[in-house]
Parts: sequence; structure tokens; C-alpha cells
Amino acid sequence: MTTAKRPPNVIALKPLLEMAERRRYANGSFSPRYTPMIAPVLQAAEEMKSPLIVQISEKELHRYGITPEQFGEEFYAQMDELRITVPVTLHLDHTKSLSTIAAAIEAGFTSVMIDASEKRLQDNIAATKEIVTYAHARGVSVEAELGMIGTTDFVETDTDEELYTDPGEAEIFVKATKVDALAVSCGTAHGVYMVRQPKIDYERLRAIRALTPVHLVLHGGSGVPAEMIRQAIALPGGGVSKVNIATDLEIALLQALGREERMTNAECLALPPDRLAAGRAAVKRVVGDKIEHFLGSKGLALPLPQ
Repeated sequence: MTTAKRPPNVIALKPLLEMAERRRYANGSFSPRYTPMIAPVLQAAEEMKSPLIVQISEKELHRYGITPEQFGEEFYAQMDELRITVPVTLHLDHTKSLSTIAAAIEAGFTSVMIDASEKRLQDNIAATKEIVTYAHARGVSVEAELGMIGTTDFVETDTDEELYTDPGEAEIFVKATKVDALAVSCGTAHGVYMVRQPKIDYERLRAIRALTPVHLVLHGGSGVPAEMIRQAIALPGGGVSKVNIATDLEIALLQALGREERMTNAECLALPPDRLAAGRAAVKRVVGDKIEHFLGSKGLALPLPQ
């Protein structure tokens, strides 16, 4: 999709996060995972008058049987059909390959994440710089990861290994890469918290913020108590301005459908209309609740920058 055809309220990640830091809220980065669930995510944000990020990761694309083109096509179709007016970013989450990032940008994604966090610092910097150069030339924001964020279900990441972000390395990394947003490892994890419990190392976040002005991203937002998130948002000098939420949406969908196992995107598309409607309603409720009680972004869809 060319920039000329893109709706003016579909914007890059950086200005969306700048607005969040000024107003002390966080943008919810919601992963519908299935293309039929893009619509309820957008509807909830429109009704709440909240800025929004719609995302999907490289592993989710493979796991659910979706291409970047299919996801982007459905996103823009629903933006038009639902007449969405709030600022929205279409974001590609955890991704390892330039080919997937290039395909997403071609499909109209306005933000991408290069995840080279398993590499040594200098190798992570080199991989991230390559993507920053490529994406920035096309008007697309870039998120990266430093440290390693653990997982409990391996849908978004390959390992449950966890390595907290070092503030000094964060300063070096951001200066070298010119990345727009930084996902930090500070105690949260992808997936469902069962044995381990969520926690946030606020002192680490403060130390990172003291050394770099980069916008901070918290992955693994599903299942984290709202008061923890609100404290992370409200840190002096600007706290977390993007929170990823995926698992809570899928849990709500599957519960509404009365099933435990995940589907493919094709299976979701084949659901009877009444079941699909029930699933969409459940997802919409979760997104609305997160916007109002978790992220503090209700009513804060600001005028777009001129």
C-alpha cells in the first residue's frame, strides 16, 4: 500500500508514542491473531476514543496461517468499513527476517519490530541498524529488543530464557541504532502466568529512562495487574508508553467459543456467524476494559500532528 492511499489516521509508531508520553498513558498494542478479530479491536478503540496499535508477530503469522498481505488487507478494509477515526498504528511484532519486514511494509504496516535480542550486543546493534535504515527510508518506525523477554507458551518467541535489560547497554544500543522504541526485559513474560507470577523491575525502568529518551515498550502485558502497569506508565520522566496484549484476547475468544485449542485463521474464518459474533464481542469487551482500566487511554485520541 502506498503512503498516498493510506488513511491519514494510520500513522507510524513514533508519533503515537510521543503523544502517549506527553499525556501519561500507554498505547495498547493488541494482537488479534485471527483476521476476523481485527474488527472488534478497532471498534473498541473507536468507541473509547482511544489511540490504538494493531499488531501481529512473525511467529503468529506462521502459527495461524496468515500472510502480512492478508493481515494488512483486512486491517485496511475494516478501517474503511468501520470508519475508524482514532489514530492507529499497524505494527509487525517480534520478527527475525528482513524478508518478512519488507513484505509487511509493502502491505502497509507503519511500524516493525526487529528482534535480534538473542545476539551479542554488537550483533544486535548491526542487525537493528540494517532494519532502521530500511524502514526509516520508507517512513516506518522501528522497535527493537534488548535483553530477553521470557515466555510461557512459545507462540510469540522461541525460548523461555530471560535476561534483564542492562541500562548501560540500552544507552549504547539506542545511540548506535537510532531505534524509535525499545522493548525491555524487566520481569514480564509472553503467555499465561501459571507457576511464575508477573513482576516489574521499576528501578531498572527508571535507570533505563535516565540514560535514554527512547520510548519504552512492555511485552507480556496479558495477566499483569492493572496497578503494576499504571505504575510503569507513570514513572518520572516518562515511563512505558506501549504495552503488548495478545494472550488475554485469545483466551476471551476461545472461552466465548467454548473451546480450549487454538485455531488456524482459516478455521476462525469458517466459524458459523453466531459463534463468530460471540467471539468478536468477547474480544471487544477485553480491549475496551484494557483501554479504560489498564492503559488509561480512554478519550485521549488526540488531533493528529500536522
